[in-house]
Amino acid sequence: MSKKVVAVVGATGVVGRQMMETLEKRNFPLARLVPLASERSRGKTVSFKGETIPVEVLSDKSFEGIDIALFSAGGGTSRKYASAAVASGAVVIDNSSAFRMDPDVPLVVPEVNADALKSHKGIIANPNCSTTQMVVVLKPLHDAARIRRVVVSTYQAVSGAGIAAITELEEQTRALLAGESYAPRIFPHQIAFNCLPQIPQSDAFLDNGYTSEEMKMVDETRKILGDESIAVTATTVRVPVINGHSESINVQTEKKLSAAEARDILSKAPGVVVQDNPAEQLYPIAPCATGKYDTFVGRIREDISHESALDMWVVSDNLLKGAALNTVQIAEALLA
Repeated sequence: MSKKVVAVVGATGVVGRQMMETLEKRNFPLARLVPLASERSRGKTVSFKGETIPVEVLSDKSFEGIDIALFSAGGGTSRKYASAAVASGAVVIDNSSAFRMDPDVPLVVPEVNADALKSHKGIIANPNCSTTQMVVVLKPLHDAARIRRVVVSTYQAVSGAGIAAITELEEQTRALLAGESYAPRIFPHQIAFNCLPQIPQSDAFLDNGYTSEEMKMVDETRKILGDESIAVTATTVRVPVINGHSESINVQTEKKLSAAEARDILSKAPGVVVQDNPAEQLYPIAPCATGKYDTFVGRIREDISHESALDMWVVSDNLLKGAALNTVQIAEALLA
């Protein structure tokens, strides 16, 4: 396998750093790493395989000689620079929402729809973090019994909102425990010891009452699974957890699946680990999923209110499978 020159756009951000760490841990065939970031990061460096590499300031000229560009610097940056990267000959794998619903851009989770990579025209989209972990679990069930409806509620960690959000949770928690006040800066309300049903925290609610994060889960799930007939509804909630997204998922299927059948199907699914022994208090939790590549599923049970539905609890590291890992897996699939 020939080695590639890989650029990471947003290299100083929390996901960008995870991308570089994932490239290193998975021994991606790199000829050279090019870390790119905004003017604010001028003079900074990153560490990669024991070397200190200067961060370059992102511009239209940054992509000459780049084979693969991993973008994780927000939708505005992706829309501004992705075309320049493609024009320079690079394949863009974008972690923002900029291109996800573009019909000409494949939206890919390698365990689910790697075949979609064949149709790319220079840009490949990485799904929303909460969508990614969900479809890894839904796909094998859909293949076995055809999913008709999904009802999902998320419990999303603050790391999904960036480094500043993590800092706010940590500092606010310490302040409140000390009996001090701490005015929110990143979130619209207190996040410590609280749950916020508004993601992203800076966006207004849509006309239909949903948030953009919720509609991403609806639209992206259908696109990735290739079935617009699947009914999906979502409620996304930010919780005072540093890392690791959790999801309560109800799945209605055309063909009835027992809980035992679902466990068997999921135990054989790529990228999925079943942790489901409530008698021993074994079920997925965010601290145990953090730093792991797999998506974990447990609390699998038959819905007592519907004759052909299942309930389950799904947890994954949102910075890895929800972002950096899935992006690197897409790059690996391209080489394969």
